[in-house]
Amino acid sequence: MDIQRGMRDKLSKYMNMSEPIEVSMQIVGNSEFDFSCFGVDAQGKLSDDRYMVFYNQTSSPNGEISYNPINGGVAFTIRPEMLPETINKLVFTVSIDGSGTMGNIISHMVTIGNAGSPSVVMSLTGNDFSGEKAIISIEIYRRDEWRFSASASGFNGGIADLLHYFGGEAEEDSAPQSAVQPTQPADSGNTIKVSLEKKLSAAPELVSLAKPIAVQLEKKKLTNTSARVALVMDMTGSMWMPYKNGEVQAVVNKMLPLAVQFDDDGQLDYWYYANTCERRPPVTLANYKTAVPENWPKVMTALGGTNNEPAVIEDVMNYYSGTQSPVYVIFITDGGACNPNEIERLICQSANMPIFWQFVGLDGGNYGILEKLDKLGGRSVDNTGFFAIDDFMNIQDDELYDRLLSEFPVWLEAAKNNGIIR
Repeated sequence: MDIQRGMRDKLSKYMNMSEPIEVSMQIVGNSEFDFSCFGVDAQGKLSDDRYMVFYNQTSSPNGEISYNPINGGVAFTIRPEMLPETINKLVFTVSIDGSGTMGNIISHMVTIGNAGSPSVVMSLTGNDFSGEKAIISIEIYRRDEWRFSASASGFNGGIADLLHYFGGEAEEDSAPQSAVQPTQPADSGNTIKVSLEKKLSAAPELVSLAKPIAVQLEKKKLTNTSARVALVMDMTGSMWMPYKNGEVQAVVNKMLPLAVQFDDDGQLDYWYYANTCERRPPVTLANYKTAVPENWPKVMTALGGTNNEPAVIEDVMNYYSGTQSPVYVIFITDGGACNPNEIERLICQSANMPIFWQFVGLDGGNYGILEKLDKLGGRSVDNTGFFAIDDFMNIQDDELYDRLLSEFPVWLEAAKNNGIIR
């Protein structure tokens, strides 16, 4: 299957996961190219330099990753079942040794498949790049099962830039590339902004949201945070007008970039609720314009029209049961929450799970228990936040993301200190 930049999917759809996986990388150009595989942890860092596999270190400690030169490039052989749990992602890169840029290459081909049988093919040319001296070609990562992501993203600084990005650096300029020391790169709002802008380039109307998000990420020290992101949308009868006039679609548009930033999959998990609830297909940059379906009135009627927050809260908890990564849930409602005692019980129960609930009041009132959850006792950590927006269509983006992200980092720190998340 031919894939395009930005595509993600499960590896098991295309190959036999019980057999070794081969990632082949070939490039045609006038420069000298170095190929590497970085095995990084859940924070995206090279915490164990034995899992940087390249020409000067051709195998990981137990042969889970091996480097094999081929005509015009390298074939990496991967045995995913042997990788330690600390390795969350394999990042395959190409860098230029000496002069030249990726914009001058003739072609770059990446294939993934079982040995000798490529199943997934990505083809790039110099027109896909400009002045970059290194690129992340493709990634293989864990998300319930092994998946791939066709990144094709560039770095201007070559191998040094890649090492810095993954938390390593050469001991000194003259040192061989095998001399890698784990370190923590400084946060940079500009770096995150550029990265998010690139990710959002598939949806040009959302690109303007990258800058205000980057400002808040830097301010709140969230630039390197990874988390799953979910949106729970009230679909009771009183929400008829926000669905009809496009306000709910605007909410989805503003929340999706947070998922693109925090989540490796770039997916916004998505629920509707009223008297009952329904988990919808995840929202992505490919489908976000239809996140509110044309038949939404029919869906609203089927859900029952009245409030039943406990039902959807419990469904979200069940869905993320067993998850160790942080989960950031944005819960949108115009008020009228029912059964406050049951809401309190579930919020207390979920305090021992890696879930943070950000409740947002939308153009409504009578938020009841949702406004009081911050003072709820009997929890190991405060796992909730609440604020109300009187006019969502006119709130400034800076203010929106400032309020959305104000309590999440506080919870993250508390959850880490209490062993709730790793």
